[in-house]
Amino acid sequence: MHRYIEIPINIINIENDGFHLIAEGNINGTTARFVVDTGASRTVFDKDKIFNYIDNPEFSKKEGISAGIGGTDISSFIFTINELSFGELKINDYQAVAMDLSNVNDSYAMIGLPPIDGVLGGDLLRKYNAVISYRLKKIRLFPKK
Repeated sequence: MHRYIEIPINIINIENDGFHLIAEGNINGTTARFVVDTGASRTVFDKDKIFNYIDNPEFSKKEGISAGIGGTDISSFIFTINELSFGELKINDYQAVAMDLSNVNDSYAMIGLPPIDGVLGGDLLRKYNAVISYRLKKIRLFPKK
């Protein structure tokens, strides 16, 4: 494995006054779309869209209430993803969090963008010492050897 793994990102314009970063990953071998959010404490998955990747996820209620995108309080659930991957980085038995991301996907639909399956958040970005390059349109991840 290389010293780092590069993941291509798309930089999408949101109504001419902001940008979102979109990265592709794989959930159990199937391609999924993620918005990259350095301000999100955890990587989360849309609780309805996860059924496209896992037949019967065993959800258990996450204690407390999570602050969702947009500052709203949303119930969240814990489940396991057998294999989550970004480029050559493979994470087995990832303890994932699912929540309702329909507000994001509804907003994307209103401006003609395809939906996302999850949010790539701070837990994985920090763990793999992510470096985001807007110029190269890539995220570099540095897995520990």
